[in-house]
Amino acid sequence: MNYQEAWVFLDNLQFFKIKLGLESMSQFLDSVGNPHRGLRFVHVAGTNGKGSVSTTLRTILTRAGYKVGLYTSPHLSCVRERFRIDERFISEEAFARQASAIRAALGDRQITYFEFATALALLWFAEEQVDVAILEVGMGGRLDATNVITPLVSVITNVSMDHEQYLGNTLAAVAFEKAGVVKPGIPVVAGLAPDDSLAVVAQVCEERKAPLFLLGREFDAVRGAEGNWEYRGIDHGHSLGNLHCRLKGGYQIGNAALALAALETIAATLPVDGEAIRQGLLSVTWPGRLEYFCLADGNRVECPADQDPSLRRYLLDGAHNPAGVESLRDALVSEFRYDHLILVWGCMGDKDVAATLIAIAPLAERIIFTRPESERSATPEQLAAILPEEERTKTLSAPTVKEALTLAADLAQSGDLICVAGSLYLVGAARKILLGEVAP
Repeated sequence: MNYQEAWVFLDNLQFFKIKLGLESMSQFLDSVGNPHRGLRFVHVAGTNGKGSVSTTLRTILTRAGYKVGLYTSPHLSCVRERFRIDERFISEEAFARQASAIRAALGDRQITYFEFATALALLWFAEEQVDVAILEVGMGGRLDATNVITPLVSVITNVSMDHEQYLGNTLAAVAFEKAGVVKPGIPVVAGLAPDDSLAVVAQVCEERKAPLFLLGREFDAVRGAEGNWEYRGIDHGHSLGNLHCRLKGGYQIGNAALALAALETIAATLPVDGEAIRQGLLSVTWPGRLEYFCLADGNRVECPADQDPSLRRYLLDGAHNPAGVESLRDALVSEFRYDHLILVWGCMGDKDVAATLIAIAPLAERIIFTRPESERSATPEQLAAILPEEERTKTLSAPTVKEALTLAADLAQSGDLICVAGSLYLVGAARKILLGEVAP
């Protein structure tokens, strides 16, 4: 297969239902020589923040001189975004070659989209002989395809309600699935709240004799003046001050602390110095997650402090569950200054649409509903009907993402902020229109 044929082949696997379980993944990897057995891993699970922690780890370890693989999901617009080594995405040639090898090895067997993608990542990382590979869990943890590995450290960012149809309808049930990444004797770094999720994860760690290091207990992030912060390590002598995060969002300091604690637990194997940490934190990028920029004549530029009528200001955020949208709302209230907020919103119909939309709608001057190209997307009419009567008067509809962005740009005045949110599908489509592909 060439690249386009390989991508189409993979996309066609989406017609098969999501199937959680490790049996078929383990059997397939066994048939291709178990490429994961010779690799070192960091495994990152949780409801929100997995991608930020994973890309922070990748950036810092790359700065420290290691060859680092990164596997994340989903992608915004191009499947190659899921597979990365250091600063480069997988090439079209390598993607096609690995995908062809997987299809040939499968024969008549069937695996899911995510199993196929995970196998491709493992084969590519093994071929490239990376020093360490960071794998982001796709869904849950216990039965996720990435859980075939034994990592140097496991990270559980947090636990809140999401994917209830697969993971359970209580916080304890969801936490049990996330805790499935805990391996006997392997350290766990977590950012759990003091609720049922912590009780469940702590019990699993105790049963498996896995040391648990908790944000706010064994290690911490202490905010300072002017946006800087201090990491106070697991080893109390291991602290680092005057740190700055490039990623926007107050919660990113907690995510960065999780990454630093994970690095601290594996320092004997993969040591990292303070300079790599500082420079890494200053250079982390994570497209589509509180991504803030200005456009001038179609080109991306840094937003100036003063208003410039020739510029349009944008904030793209893939928040799609109640906890993620609450973080977006907090950021809009406390971190961004604007005259009016123009919200471009679209989301999947199977999400907790009411909770997410009602939380953020009062901040907006105008709301433009649109529909990403997905059969699960809610229609603009369905979204408008959810809002209280007093909020509906400020809503508009656009049949396509491109038309929604054009309408938002026409409405925006100097000092206004255009926020695109509600779904990674929407953010991916909007970002491609505004900025082009993430993976060139």
